[in-house]
Amino acid sequence: MYDRYYSIVFRFIFKRTADDNLTAEICSLVFLKALKRLDSFEFRGVPFSAWLLRIAGNELGQHYRKANKNRVVSIDETYVPDLAGEVYDGGDIENYEGLMSMMVEALDELKESDLQLIEMRFFEQLPFKDIAEIIGITESNAKVKTYRILERMKKSILKKHGRDLK
Repeated sequence: MYDRYYSIVFRFIFKRTADDNLTAEICSLVFLKALKRLDSFEFRGVPFSAWLLRIAGNELGQHYRKANKNRVVSIDETYVPDLAGEVYDGGDIENYEGLMSMMVEALDELKESDLQLIEMRFFEQLPFKDIAEIIGITESNAKVKTYRILERMKKSILKKHGRDLK
């Protein structure tokens, strides 16, 4: 289990910490808890890795609550246009830096749980089925929540930047 899923879990955690040592520490906790709870795993049609990532998400949340720190989000610039296409369709952004700035600003305003959903969908390219399993909701609820978050981001950009969003 460790050999097969370590890199997936490590990347998931590292994107949220940007710290090798902290990531390795949390990763160890994830696999320890997974081993202890292996008998409670139930196949629900999603990859086993989704179950591990759910444990990882819980461990990350616990870490940030205890440390009273803000979470890190690693924005993969490759996928920003996908997110921007969902949020902004005005077509008159002058430059890429402006687009990045507006997206980062809108992401900064999100609650932790909303940010996690957007991060998994757009920066990790996870299907809604896997996202739902990781955060413990239904697939349709994951879709609805995602599109509501995108609407809030759209309104925030409109309010701050006076863009004519459609």
